[in-house]
Amino acid sequence: MSQPSVSLIDVASYLPGDPIPADYYAQFADSDELRDNLMFRAPKFRHHIAPEETATDMVERAAAGLIERHGEEVVAGADILITHTQMPDMPFYGGGGAIAHRLGMRPNWVLDLHNGGCAAFVLGLQVARQLLSSGAGHTALVAIAQNAAGQVFDQPTVRRKAQAAVPGDGAAVGLVTVSDQSPILDIETRTYGEFAGDMTIAFDPPRKWWQPGSAEGYIGFTESKITKVLARGNRQVPEVALAVCHRLGLKPRDVDLFVTNQPNRVFLRNWREALELPAERHVDTFDQCGNLFGAGIPINLDRAIGDGKVAAGDTVLMAAFAHAGDFAGAAAVRWGGRAA
Repeated sequence: MSQPSVSLIDVASYLPGDPIPADYYAQFADSDELRDNLMFRAPKFRHHIAPEETATDMVERAAAGLIERHGEEVVAGADILITHTQMPDMPFYGGGGAIAHRLGMRPNWVLDLHNGGCAAFVLGLQVARQLLSSGAGHTALVAIAQNAAGQVFDQPTVRRKAQAAVPGDGAAVGLVTVSDQSPILDIETRTYGEFAGDMTIAFDPPRKWWQPGSAEGYIGFTESKITKVLARGNRQVPEVALAVCHRLGLKPRDVDLFVTNQPNRVFLRNWREALELPAERHVDTFDQCGNLFGAGIPINLDRAIGDGKVAAGDTVLMAAFAHAGDFAGAAAVRWGGRAA
C-alpha cells in the first residue's frame, strides 16, 4: 500500500518589535580581533525579542496568520506539534507543552527538536511527514522560535563583540497535512556528529554555563573555528540540496525558489552560485532580519509567498546547516498556493 501524500500547505511568521539599525551596535563596538571577519559583517537591520516576551508568545503571534487563513479549529485540532526554540523559556524542558496550551491544542504528539539548529524547520518537516504518512494523524504544526538576539547577544558586555550585530529574532509556524495540495517531494538530512563539539559558549573567566558568575556568555568563536565553519557550510548546504534534486530528477538551476538559513552574505552568495541560481530566485532578507537561525527558512518562505515570489506549481527547495556543521538538511515542496 502506498503512503499518503503529505503537504506543507501554509506558513506564517512574526518579527518582534521595530527594526533595530546597525548604528545601535556601532555605539557599543569594542576592539575585537574578529571585527573585520566576513562572518560578522552586520545586516542593516534586525529585530529583538522584547524584555518580557517569551518564545511561546512569539510562536502564538506567528500562528495568528494560520488561524486567520485556516480557522482556529485547524490549528487547535492539530494531531502533532513539533517545536524548536533557540533558547527555551525554561532550561530543563522544551517549549512544546506551553505552546500547545497557548494554541488550545491537545495533540497526540509533542516533540521538541533541539539538534536541528538552523535546519530545524527541515527536520521538523521530515518528522511530521513520517508521522503523518504512517497514520499518526492528519495535521501537524512545525513551530520555530529564534530568541537569542535580544537576550544573549544584547547583553551589555556581549553587544560590544562583532558577533552580536548579526543575529535577529523571529518565529514561524508551518501547517502540514495529509493531502496532495502542496506535497513535500523529498527530504535529505545528514548528521555530522564529529563537529558537535565545535560550537561552544565562552565566559571570561571560564565556567560552565549553569554555574554562577558575573561574566556574560557568548559564542566562543576563533579564526580557526570560523574557517572550519565556513568550509563546512559552503559544502554541506549544496550537498544536501543537490541530493534532493538528484532524486527528483531536477536540475538545480530549474528550482523556482531557493530558501535557506542566512548566517551571512557570503554563504548566501556561495550557495546560490553552487546551484547556478540567479539572486532573484534565492530568498534573502539578511539586511532586514539578520541571521534568524532556525526561523530563517520559514520566515523567508512566508515573506516570499506574501511578496508573490512563488506561484502554484513552483518547486521550492529549502536547505540549511546547523551550528558549527553538525547537521544539515534539505527539503523540496511543490507549492500549491496559499488560501485567501
